[in-house]
Amino acid sequence: MENLPPVILASTSPRRSELLASMGIEFEIVPSHAEETLEGSDFIPDLCEANASAKAEPIAELHPECLVIAADTMVYLEDELFGKPTHLDEAGRMLARLQGRTHQVSTGVSLIYHNDEINKTFSVITNVTFLPLGKGQIDEYLAGIDPLDKAGGYAIQQNKHLIIKRVSGSVSNVVGLPVERLKEELNHLFGETIEEKW
Repeated sequence: MENLPPVILASTSPRRSELLASMGIEFEIVPSHAEETLEGSDFIPDLCEANASAKAEPIAELHPECLVIAADTMVYLEDELFGKPTHLDEAGRMLARLQGRTHQVSTGVSLIYHNDEINKTFSVITNVTFLPLGKGQIDEYLAGIDPLDKAGGYAIQQNKHLIIKRVSGSVSNVVGLPVERLKEELNHLFGETIEEKW
């Protein structure tokens, strides 16, 4: 990645780190402590972009020589947001709401590189359709994952055959970083040829 400046990922998410590494990009992790907001727009992808920018900006101010990448992912059904459950029963209730229906996952991404006056945000939406699920199926799924650090109470990369009927769009976007679109943006901004392996 000879055309890329040093890269900082403003996230402690192991899933985002794995996805960024799958693109062959070397990076340093500098956690952002920005508060995420759930207000300010009726369009959830706009909220994701605003949160991603809020995470990236303070890190970019401290490291103007680096390209800072930050992201924010939200799971929602119509206007109802599904955050990270605080306990197993809440995760079960989330899956019961999502079962048999199609919901959306939006990830906003912020790319800031002050030395080259780059400040780009974008978002990607993926439609996820759940299978019809009874309580026993939900309990079986939750027994195989840790749902408490995952928006919506599920992980698309773990035992998805138990709960998911169809995914329309980017799977990596549901995990937390839309690598296909990120590759396109970096190729456009820096003239790189980046191939994701994920």
